[in-house]
Amino acid sequence: MPRTNDEQPAIITIKEAARILGVSEPTLRRWDEAGKFKARRHPINGYRLYERAKVLAMRKKIWGKAA
Repeated sequence: MPRTNDEQPAIITIKEAARILGVSEPTLRRWDEAGKFKARRHPINGYRLYERAKVLAMRKKIWGKAA
């Protein structure tokens, strides 16, 4: 899996994305289905995957300076 400079994965699971954003996994699924915050799909199993940078940008959007 690709890594960022600080050795954290660049692509993360829905569970990790939900934890970072402070929302539930079902919320992320709804956002994906509604087109509000789209996920990538794993090519074999279809699991939702998120780019860490996009998740962190969304966190900033949600929480503002508190992020």
